Amino acid sequence: MGRPVSIFVLLLSVASVPAMAQQKTFVDPLVGHLAGQWILRGTIAGKSVVHDISAQWTLAHQYLEIHEVSRETNPDGSPAYQATIFIGWDQAKGIYDCVWLDDYGSISTQSLGYATPAKNRLAFVFRDRDDPDSFHTTFTYDADADRWTMDMDQASGAKLTAFARTNLARP
Repeated sequence: MGRPVSIFVLLLSVASVPAMAQQKTFVDPLVGHLAGQWILRGTIAGKSVVHDISAQWTLAHQYLEIHEVSRETNPDGSPAYQATIFIGWDQAKGIYDCVWLDDYGSISTQSLGYATPAKNRLAFVFRDRDDPDSFHTTFTYDADADRWTMDMDQASGAKLTAFARTNLARP
């Protein structure tokens, strides 16, 4: 009785390998333009800000990992804001995925954003499972200037309220 169960478990685990197989390397010309060093300048929550951003491919080129650190500091000298952001590609669904982790803490459904492919834009929508509203973070690339804008908006129903208007330029 034990041997047939062991064989069944082995066959089941072998059969599941294709489902867990690594997807092909994430190579995306638009997302690739975000790689490198940037200086973010603009307004967030009504305040002028300057942040340093570095972005590099990570985890077998499956994600672009972005580190964002404000130049503004807290009274103890620590950065006023820090985030680590991962942008990836869901091959099966044909959409971009984004995980936004920052010093506000807590990994929740609101930390996960999704964007459909567009020519020069990554328009992520973040939704909390317990809130009908959403948060929009839109990266728009200007190829001629090799610059990005990053706009953030809070959505309540059909109304968007500006939260951030920033530009990313190379140092």
